[in-house]
Amino acid sequence: MSKDQLGVPLRILHEGEGHTVTVELRNGEIYRGTLNEAEDTMNCFMSNVTMTARDGRVSKLEQVYIRGSQVKLMILPEVLKHSPAFNKVQTMKKKHDEKEAEKSKRPFKGKKKKTT
Repeated sequence: MSKDQLGVPLRILHEGEGHTVTVELRNGEIYRGTLNEAEDTMNCFMSNVTMTARDGRVSKLEQVYIRGSQVKLMILPEVLKHSPAFNKVQTMKKKHDEKEAEKSKRPFKGKKKKTT
């Protein structure tokens, strides 16, 4: 899939490559390390990872490959909130707001409810 066809969340994920991220899996394990590569399926290859098990045990791992279907949530760096991928969202929101404002200016053409 080309980068143009990706949704905003996946674009942001790809822009997070090279940064430190935290990934929580569906089974409760938490991985924190450098995101080396992210695929469109959210499969992630990470290095220099600290893994925290559900019972609180902490392990250091050199490299980890995480299957995307097991990801519950990801915490990406704050710096990505200034990503150009968000411009698409802002443009879409502006168009939506303009359309809603235009709708509210038009007179109502449906059936009026009877009041008792």
